[in-house]
Amino acid sequence: MSLIVQKYGGTSVGNPERIRNVARRVAEWHRQGHQIVTVVSAMSGVTDGLIKLAKEVSDEPSEREMDVLLSTGEQTTIALLAMALHAAGVPAVSLTGAQAGIVTDGVHTKAKISNITPGR
Repeated sequence: MSLIVQKYGGTSVGNPERIRNVARRVAEWHRQGHQIVTVVSAMSGVTDGLIKLAKEVSDEPSEREMDVLLSTGEQTTIALLAMALHAAGVPAVSLTGAQAGIVTDGVHTKAKISNITPGR
């Protein structure tokens, strides 16, 4: 069949039930024989909460550290979605952008993709 890339924003993965709903959608496409790449944002409200925490510990947090901090929101969601897919009987692995072979230019908070070297 075909390769399908899906993107789900924070509201779509905003709580465990919504993550399971996304997993059901991905599972349906998988059962039809498609290869699926699913990109997810941090769960609804998580990014705002992390920004608030950063501002509580520093008046001017560095852009690099903000990137590291904010990426934890997406990492949480990718792991939870992979778990939900496993529970639905779908093989899945969570990957960060770097693990997926996506290299950016290093401009913190405004990075652009400079190279993609897919490995999986």
